[in-house]
Amino acid sequence: MTIEATDPQLAAYPALSAYLAHQSQQPDQPGQPGQPAQSGQPDQPEFAEQSQQARPTVPTFPTYPTRPSCPPDPNPAFASGPPPPWEPPQPNPEHSDPAREVVEEEEAAAPVAEAVPVRALRIRPRVMRRGMVAGAGAVSLLWGSQAEPSARLDALFAGAAHLSGLLAGYGILVMLLLMARVPAVEHGVGADRLARWHSLGGRYVLSLVGAHVVLALCGYAAYTGTDLLRATAQLLGYGGIVAAAFGTLALGAAGVSSVRAARARISQETWRALHFLTYLGAALAFAHQLVGPDVSGSPLTVWAWAMLHATVAVLIVWYRGVVPVRQALRHGLRVVEVRDESPDVVSVVMRGTGLDALRAEPGQFLRWRFVQRRLWHTSLPFSLSAPVRDDTVRITVKALGVHSRRMRRLRPGTRVLATGPFGAMTAHRRTRRKVLLLAGGVGITPMRVLFETLPAAPGDLTLLYRASNAAQLVLRDELEAIAVARGAALHYLLGPSDASFDPLAPQALRNLVPDLAEHDVYLCGPGPMAAVATASLIRAGVPEQHIHTEQFSF
Repeated sequence: MTIEATDPQLAAYPALSAYLAHQSQQPDQPGQPGQPAQSGQPDQPEFAEQSQQARPTVPTFPTYPTRPSCPPDPNPAFASGPPPPWEPPQPNPEHSDPAREVVEEEEAAAPVAEAVPVRALRIRPRVMRRGMVAGAGAVSLLWGSQAEPSARLDALFAGAAHLSGLLAGYGILVMLLLMARVPAVEHGVGADRLARWHSLGGRYVLSLVGAHVVLALCGYAAYTGTDLLRATAQLLGYGGIVAAAFGTLALGAAGVSSVRAARARISQETWRALHFLTYLGAALAFAHQLVGPDVSGSPLTVWAWAMLHATVAVLIVWYRGVVPVRQALRHGLRVVEVRDESPDVVSVVMRGTGLDALRAEPGQFLRWRFVQRRLWHTSLPFSLSAPVRDDTVRITVKALGVHSRRMRRLRPGTRVLATGPFGAMTAHRRTRRKVLLLAGGVGITPMRVLFETLPAAPGDLTLLYRASNAAQLVLRDELEAIAVARGAALHYLLGPSDASFDPLAPQALRNLVPDLAEHDVYLCGPGPMAAVATASLIRAGVPEQHIHTEQFSF
């Protein structure tokens, strides 16, 4: 294995210095991690043979049981030792049709002593995009099948108003579905990508709503021969139009509150409250469309439109309402310990019952609600910083905002409501034998779990940890112990971001990882650092589809 730090003062790394001193006293042995193999011997022996050799074990945490972790996916065999070498996924004969790009993987559910394999459905981003576009096409066909060709000005305005209104109603459904926290969508697409789609789609929806309002007013004014002000006053005399107007205002308020300039001036609680107006706007828009000519013209159309709305409503109620309450009652999570990791980073250890049923995969995150004064009303997304061990979980949090700073004051015994897991930065994205984990700052938390659990032979796994100085390194002793146990490479990239030497430059990355282009890369860190690292990786020869990242600060 390899542990390196760009800081020459090894005294700053007590665990590292002790390990290097110990290694320098050991005779070179062929076939050991970090030593060249003798001629005629493979330089990458099977891990089954390596596991028989004496190697350090990964230490457990003071509050954790001492048995090794058993992550639900990807590898239940890790309970008896480090993960075996990675093998490429085999095609599933049940899904041989290339047009169906839905990935199903076996996961280990551990409610009993013997793991029972279950299948987790994941919808890939491309499938989701095609589905959304196909739905928009179907809505357009619905409008086209009922439109009557006419060259009259009022008919042209009315036809365009109907089309924009139908697409806006469909777009509202899509926006709600993206944020419904459906596991197949969350685990396949990824929470950060869903949030970006939701943000971008919201702009299109508001534009379509605005176009629908203007076109409908122009069409009515042209039909009645009045001006726009008089046409507006006449239309507001209809109850259905008044309801639609209130729905438009609700959607507009939610959209304006999400503009970056407005978001910076309001609290998170206020923003969430305003965002709930989307549900009101969707309900009023649905009522408005049911009496419109495009939907009400056929009983089949009314039934299909109502079923679409009912399906999305059920998914929202189930996954955003019922599932969190059920998980809270089932697991009974409570804070066990709050541990300082650095001046501005703390780890929170929690214990509950039946936590294996969460099937939280390494690299995923949950939304945590701590039932304590000034924290209970906010759900905070944090990654697991250690695998689940005997109904005990741990998160590691940096004080970046008001709520994360209050985490340090959590008291043991505080009840915790956890929802999830969410996120797609897991082992199922992996397509190559060699893996590079690249972390920046507190982004080390999901990388630390992947570093311990990803199946890899010695020499196939590398972790690069970017920090401004040695004091900012979090979970350092654990990382070094994992590197020793697994024969993995660990490099600390230290120094200020404005220094003359950039450790994330393409050539610097190639120097640390010579065969960088042959790696799958998992990346997690602050937004600016992640953007710079992604650009450098691409310039260094890593295909973009092999860079797996997820931003949680959305």
